[in-house]
Amino acid sequence: MTGNELREDIVFAAEDAAEASFRERKAWKLLIVDDEEDVHSITRMVLEGFEFEGGRLEFLSAFSAEEGRRVLAANPDVAVMLLDVVMETGHAGLDLARQVREELGNRLVRIILRTGQPGQAPERQVIINYDINDYKSKSELTAQKLFTAVTTGIRSYRDLRAIDSSRQGLEDIIAASADLFQADSLELFARGVLTQMTSLLHLEDSSMYMGDASGLAARDRYDDFIIVAGTGDFANQEARLASEVLDAQEMALIRRASHEDQCFFSHSSYAGCFGMASGGRHVLFLRLRRELSVLERDLVQVFAANVTVAFENLQLNQEIARTHREVIFTLGEVVENRALVGGMHVHRVAEMAWLLGRHAGLPVEDCDLLRLAMPMHDVGKVAIPDSVLLKSGPLDEAERRIIEQHPRLGFDILNRSGNHIMQAAARIALEHQESWDGSGYPAGLRGEAIHVFGRIARVVDVLDSLLSRRVYKEPWSVSEALAHLEEQRGRMLDPTLVDTLLRHRDEFLSLREEIIQQSQDLKMAEVEKNP
Repeated sequence: MTGNELREDIVFAAEDAAEASFRERKAWKLLIVDDEEDVHSITRMVLEGFEFEGGRLEFLSAFSAEEGRRVLAANPDVAVMLLDVVMETGHAGLDLARQVREELGNRLVRIILRTGQPGQAPERQVIINYDINDYKSKSELTAQKLFTAVTTGIRSYRDLRAIDSSRQGLEDIIAASADLFQADSLELFARGVLTQMTSLLHLEDSSMYMGDASGLAARDRYDDFIIVAGTGDFANQEARLASEVLDAQEMALIRRASHEDQCFFSHSSYAGCFGMASGGRHVLFLRLRRELSVLERDLVQVFAANVTVAFENLQLNQEIARTHREVIFTLGEVVENRALVGGMHVHRVAEMAWLLGRHAGLPVEDCDLLRLAMPMHDVGKVAIPDSVLLKSGPLDEAERRIIEQHPRLGFDILNRSGNHIMQAAARIALEHQESWDGSGYPAGLRGEAIHVFGRIARVVDVLDSLLSRRVYKEPWSVSEALAHLEEQRGRMLDPTLVDTLLRHRDEFLSLREEIIQQSQDLKMAEVEKNP
């Protein structure tokens, strides 16, 4: 759906009696501010029966400038104010006009000045300085001229209000779209769409965002949709089919929108289908308590176009993230295989690092970043000679100095990128061999001077390495490995992190075994596939 196609895509259901009765008849507020009671009575009598675009007049009265200010403050939707110049003072009306524009900030109300002493307030100066819509002497303001002046004022007010609503609506769309483009999952995106749409239209109605059932669930139903998020009547209905919660008429509207790739309005609902470049379809549905105005329908259409673009952006970002993750784990596995470490070490330490970070109280976002960056902690080993890296016996002093270069080498490799994942990986690579007591390498950092990512990496890397076979050792038992963690608490390892892991030892050990089992299952499946 493009911007040029928006108006063509708006389809309105045929109007019936129910829809006609659904409309609310509007009233135009007219405020009379004058200290002469007869002026109020005559004005009401002359304008009795006045009607403009189906709306009658609602009369409000004030007998002083101060009272007029209070009435207008309580009724900011006054369309026209008939304002006397001379009341408490010879310029009370002019003072009120200034207060309306400057203090109340009301730029929409149309002000018609009426005065019995026109010489006291020159017409040209007053209109320019006080944003006055019209200026009439009471002696010349006949019934016909009063009718004309009020009609002109209401028409101007209507147009200004439409312009202001359009401006506000577009500002809301821009703000709402910015939020949508920051979503990083389909669920967050869907909730954002509903939140912004209901806020945009000031609705408290029921709404839902749905995805193509064939693409989002095992049940392949071309004519149905899976609820991704909902509000009101549809709250807590996620993962259900739309046909299970909507009536036949509402489903017919949704299917029509889906089949024709358009947006449809009825007096009580709206359904908009967004076709994606990937072939998927998504539907936004609103169950309404009132009919939307033409302006609101236009705002829905503009917002819907942005929803489509935002969703395409979300899909692209997710694809980039998946590709990035695959590259990172592949690079980690290359290093792992070269060092004859054994399969899935980088996967195990990545998942255990995420778990330890969560139990240590890190935000989910930081834990996710840690999980992505962790597989590259040993990337510097690609520059270590095989004679050192693969040596089965103890390292001599010269060889130890060579192996201790790998944190710095890894940092130099990863730090060239400005990507936040690569920057986190560079920090982990540099500091994952530092020790809590300052005896580690390459910089001899101590305590919390070591980044928490580096401290977490050290703990989980030590645990998994002890439990795994290496070219220079056999795997340790679980009891031996946990005892070593306890022994290195406050020496090599952060004592708080060690305590946290030991409190949840069963959870960490189960996670590790689960990943090992998944690896074995994949190998078996590959063998069966290619015997």
